[in-house]
Parts: sequence; C-alpha cells; structure tokens
Amino acid sequence: MLQANAEEFCTECRKPVSYHLQKKTVTRCIHGKEHTFQLTEAVCDECGSEMNLPGLLDTNALETDEQYRSAEHILSVREIKTLMRLYNLGKAPLSLAMGFGEVTIARYLEGQIPSQEYSDRMRKALASPDFMKSLLEENRDKLKPAAWRKGMESVRQLEGIASLSPPLRQSIAEVLSRLGEVTPLLMQKLLYYIQGLSLALHDQPVFPEPCQAWIHGPVYPGVYQVFRDFSFNPIDDDRFAILRETENTLTEEQKALIHLVTDTFGLYGGKVLESVTHSEDPWITARSGCPADTPSSTELSQQDMKDWFLRLGTRYDLRSVEGLHQYIQDAAFCLFHPIQ
Repeated sequence: MLQANAEEFCTECRKPVSYHLQKKTVTRCIHGKEHTFQLTEAVCDECGSEMNLPGLLDTNALETDEQYRSAEHILSVREIKTLMRLYNLGKAPLSLAMGFGEVTIARYLEGQIPSQEYSDRMRKALASPDFMKSLLEENRDKLKPAAWRKGMESVRQLEGIASLSPPLRQSIAEVLSRLGEVTPLLMQKLLYYIQGLSLALHDQPVFPEPCQAWIHGPVYPGVYQVFRDFSFNPIDDDRFAILRETENTLTEEQKALIHLVTDTFGLYGGKVLESVTHSEDPWITARSGCPADTPSSTELSQQDMKDWFLRLGTRYDLRSVEGLHQYIQDAAFCLFHPIQ
C-alpha cells in the first residue's frame, strides 16, 4: 500500500526523499473512445517532480479498470464476487447458470472485461432473484444437482427483499449509503419519518407499503422480515447488493427528503426515536385500546401521519435541518424530563 510522506528515491534529487500523493487527470483512448481518469501520482516534497514508486503502476491499473467499468456501466470484479456469494455459487457453476462458457467467470475475475451484454445479465441477476431463478431453471441441465439446489435456496432467501416495492428498496439503499451503520430499529424509524414528512410536504407517500403500530413504534413488516436476523446489530450483508442494484424510481425531490431525514433523525439512536414516535399521534391513535406490551398489527393511517406532520409544520420548519433537529430535541427533552 502506498504511504504518503514515506521516503523513496527521487531520480531528480538523486537521494531518498519524502513525497505526497495526489490525483492527476489522465485522458486515454480505449476501444476508439476517449476516457478521463483520476489517477494517483507521487510527487517529491523537495523538487516537485513526479516519482516512480513500487506498486504505483498496479494502483493506477486498478484505478483505470474501476473507473472505466463505472463509466461504461460494466460490472467490477468486486461486484462479480458479490454475485458469487449472493447465490452461493463457485466460478464454474455461476458461469453455467448465467448461460456463459464454463471458464468465463474465472476469466473475468482475472481481469478480463465482460461484454456489455454479459455485464448487463450479471447486473440484472444482482438486482433480481426472480431473474436469477429463471436462469437457474433455464440452465438446470448444465449444473450439478448440488450447485443448482444451493442457487435455488439462495434465491428463496432473497425473495423477501425482492418482495419490497422498488421505491422502498431504493429508500433503504439511500439510507444505508448515507449513514453506513444502521440498526434495524433505526431503519424502521427513519422510513416512518421519510414517509410522514413526504405525506405532509409533498402530499404523497414515497413507497406504497403500509406501516403498523408495533410495541416498539411504527414498523414496516416486510422490512422487519428482511432485517430480523440482525437484531440490534448494524445491517451488513451481501444480500443487500439487491438494494443497491434496484433500478432507481425515486425523484430528486424524494432523494433530497431522504437525505434530510438521515442528516437529522439519522443522528439519533433507534431507541431515542422509538420513544419519540411513542409520543406522536399516529402511533398513539393506532394503538388506542391496546395494552402497552400487547402486539398489534393495526396500520397507522396515512391521513393521521400527514395531519400530524402538518401540525408540526406550524411550529417547526420541517424542510430544514435546523427545524427538524429542534423538533427532535424538544420531543426528547419532554420525554426524559417530564413536567412534575
């Protein structure tokens, strides 16, 4: 690994010197098409000349490969490895399941760049267990029974994610991308606030799934099933490549709202937000007459959610980070410092 400020020999200074790393813009022609790359270069701290470091050419080759694939929407080696783990298939079985030659995936892992057609097929399998299921059925005779069963079992395990609507999957992906570490409890509360604020500010939901008034606050049952294995731990799993690869159905307005929620509510723990939702009318109304420790599948009314956030909007600026922070702080203060 290249380390800035280490010492290497400079051919201009003729002695070992310290250096720093920076990015340079390089334009190269690949297959008759010009591409611009941001590549790492090492610069001598004494004379300012570019230095040739051990391993730098390998770093540049990797940067060029990744940026070229990204520009051309070609699957990366990392994504192909994720596809293998996702469906629990080795190189040869995955090649055959995809309808490729038996050694195709092995060649891709060694650095050969897939054709656009083959890349698109693998990307679709990353995003859609149903598509992968159809490929496994189509190519069943080419696979050993054990490999086929492993692939189909993986498809079955992924069906819960695929059953979520595309805008809900995309919303979850945005949250994970924005925050990194998110527990299932926090995810549920963020989805609730995304939906509620959208109903009030945009007069429409972001996703169609209903929200239920569970003991621990508003919950989207399908999302609970997908993430239940993580319990109180941060969500992290190769299966969620499906979320990232979901075709984007969100508007820029909806993405901006999701970012607003993650930048405010996302800074608080799931238990804090659970307590806040327990003080809000939509959850209280849906739980009316239900003992505190009794499970319930009663749905929160979207009209109640809209009305609640519209009322909040008369006291707080719900379109601003400052306004939402103020609401959360006020709500949390009242919960933990009740008037005697």
